[in-house]
Amino acid sequence: MSDELYMRRALELARLGNGYTSPNPMVGCVVVHEGRIIGEGWHRQYGGPHAEVNAIASVEDKSLLPQSRVYVTLEPCSHFGKTPPCADLLISSGVRGVVICNTDPNPLVAGRSIKKLTEAGAQVKVGVLEQEGLELNKRFFTFYTLKRPFILLKWAETADGFIAAENYKPVQISGKLAQRLVHKYRTEEQAILVGTRTALADNPRLNTRLWNGKNPLRLVIDRQLQLPPHLHLFDQSQPTVLYTYKKQEDRENLYFVQLQESEPLLQQMMQDLHQRQVLSVLVEGGTFLLESLLQASLWDEAILFKSKYKTLGIGIKAPAMTGGQLQGIHDLNTDWLQHYRKSPVANA
Repeated sequence: MSDELYMRRALELARLGNGYTSPNPMVGCVVVHEGRIIGEGWHRQYGGPHAEVNAIASVEDKSLLPQSRVYVTLEPCSHFGKTPPCADLLISSGVRGVVICNTDPNPLVAGRSIKKLTEAGAQVKVGVLEQEGLELNKRFFTFYTLKRPFILLKWAETADGFIAAENYKPVQISGKLAQRLVHKYRTEEQAILVGTRTALADNPRLNTRLWNGKNPLRLVIDRQLQLPPHLHLFDQSQPTVLYTYKKQEDRENLYFVQLQESEPLLQQMMQDLHQRQVLSVLVEGGTFLLESLLQASLWDEAILFKSKYKTLGIGIKAPAMTGGQLQGIHDLNTDWLQHYRKSPVANA
C-alpha cells in the first residue's frame, strides 16, 4: 500500500509537466527514506533535467540515498540523449531500491535500465499503478506502439447537429467557457491540424491566446495549393507544416511537405509526423477531415462541444461519431462537453 501511495505522488508530480515535455514523456520521481519523502522532482520541459535528476538534486542529505527507495513513473533512461542516463545517476548515488510504474516502450530503453539497475545490485519493482501510468502517458505509448501520434478529434456542433452554416460560412457555436477550454487543449497537444476548407473559411490562427501555454505546431492539408498566402496560417509566427501534392519546400517556420497522390494521404501524414517526433495531434476539422479519420479508425479520443441552445436549421452537418465509446458528459453552461474514446475493437 505504501508503494502505491508514493507512486501516486510521483504521478501527481509528473502531470505538472503536461504540455511542456513532448516529445519526451511526463515523468515524476519521489525519494523516500524510512517512510519520509526526502526528495521530489518531475520532468519540467523538453531538453531540461529529467525527473530523477531533479529529485536527487532536491535531497539535502545525500548520505541517505543508499538507504532510500526511489519511485519513478517511467523506467529511467539508459542512453545519452539531451541529458545523461538517469539509470547511471541512480547507481552512482548508491540507490538500492527502485520502484517503477511503467517500462519504457522506446527501443533505446525498453528494459535496459531495469537490467542495468539489477546488475548493479538494486532491488527493482515494476508495475505499481501501471494503468494510471499508461493513461498519464497515453500519447507517448501510442507513439511507440502504433508508430503514429495520439489523435484527439475536436469539434463544436449546434443543438440540431450542424458544424457550420451554408457554404461553410463560420458561425459562433460554443460559449466562452468552451472556447477557453479548447485553447487549454491546444497547449496540451504537440500539434494541431485543419483541412483546406476550414483554413479557407475560418482563417484560423491556431494559437493559444486564450490560455497560458506554448503554441502547438500547426498542420494544414492543402492538396492542390489552393489556399491564399494572406491567411494567418502562413504568417510564419509559429512553426507550420503544409501537406500538399504540389511541392517540397522549407521556409522559416513554414514547411511544405510533398505527398504522393498514389498513396493514402492520411497514412503518409502519420508516417511524416512520426518521423518528426510529433507525439500528439489535435484535429479541429472540418467535417470531411474529421469523418475521414473516424472512418479510417485513425483516432484515439474525441471531444464534442454540443450547444444547448444554438440552432441553424440548415448548414454543414457535423461528423457522425462512429466507433467511439462515450466516457462522460460535462455541463459547460451553454454547452455540453461529450468525451469519447475509440472502441477497443477499432484499433488502428
